[in-house]
Amino acid sequence: MGNALPLPGKPKMTQTRRADLSPDQSIGETVRIVVDKLFVRIQSGEYPPDSRLPSERALAAELGVSRNTVREALDVLEGRDMVRRRQGSGSFVTYQSYRYEAPVPGSVGERTSPLDHLIVRSIIEPEMTRLAVMNMTPKDLEGLAQVVAQIEAVRTDLNEFIRCEEEFYRAIARATRNPLLEACYELTIEVCRQSFRTALMRKHLTPGRIQSYQTRFNSLFNAIATRDVEAAVEITKLHLVEEQKLFLHDG
Repeated sequence: MGNALPLPGKPKMTQTRRADLSPDQSIGETVRIVVDKLFVRIQSGEYPPDSRLPSERALAAELGVSRNTVREALDVLEGRDMVRRRQGSGSFVTYQSYRYEAPVPGSVGERTSPLDHLIVRSIIEPEMTRLAVMNMTPKDLEGLAQVVAQIEAVRTDLNEFIRCEEEFYRAIARATRNPLLEACYELTIEVCRQSFRTALMRKHLTPGRIQSYQTRFNSLFNAIATRDVEAAVEITKLHLVEEQKLFLHDG
């Protein structure tokens, strides 16, 4: 077992943050709500790439807010490279949403239901985390801290968020020092790519929820770094409960 490496608080960032700020730091609550609503519509494909958004007047009427609020929300989305505003022409979607792989007919990805997937993750992830806390070396922790820093840098890029999340759990699986468990978990990642989950995340992963996930990953990292086995396992279980709520809400 490696020596404990207590790292209180958030891990030191190894990457420069993007220029845009998280919603609650830079904009008002009403603007944030409008940003989240438009963000979900863009991510879900309701407003596809290169399409023109409804006019500010139409959006203000539909959402029950002022045109100034809509204008501020569009400013935020433009700053995050999701829309481009053209003088006299309107606002156009520039964001390319994440596309997941279609499952191969007859493959485990095609045959796995949302409930199947959640059950397997609920069995594997808590115990995988427990083993990782016991066996993780200082070098492992350093690598995990770098992944957390990458997660913290994400604002609206779903593709990048999912990539970082996969790498975070891969690092935990490797730290178990159990090749069979690591291989089993790699299969759950492959199924994620070929399943409902990516579509579900694309639909629900608003900037506000990304921020919530970032906080949770930080908490999990700190529990692992301080060798707090029970806290790490509990945080992992709570994360799975949140995913279950999303699934049930979607259903």
